Amino acid sequence: MTTNQQQIKIVSDKQVRTDMPDFNTGDIVKVHVKIKEGEKERIQMFEGFILKTSGSGNDATFTVRKESFGIGVEKTFFVNSPIVAKVELLKKGKVRKSKIFYMRERKGKSARIKPRVKK
Repeated sequence: MTTNQQQIKIVSDKQVRTDMPDFNTGDIVKVHVKIKEGEKERIQMFEGFILKTSGSGNDATFTVRKESFGIGVEKTFFVNSPIVAKVELLKKGKVRKSKIFYMRERKGKSARIKPRVKK
């Protein structure tokens, strides 16, 4: 690595958030999102399962999906975004793929994710 790349890596490593829980695809999370309305700011929760994670370091993102009144809603969040106030890990899910797009077509009981059992 050249010195410029090393300097960029040093600066970007300092900006990575360390307060995030260790979550993976299939886990059920509650994301606390800061919403600004005029001059006021409030926190709104978005609860669902992690559909995919991608990127690393400053560019890391995760997509959360939930069913709201029979309609699927997906939101993608940057891990290091100041909009994300907090992420709570509610349940660990057992899945065999890193991106579970097949869950988009599922409804009802088939849309459940089995819990991961600790050994």
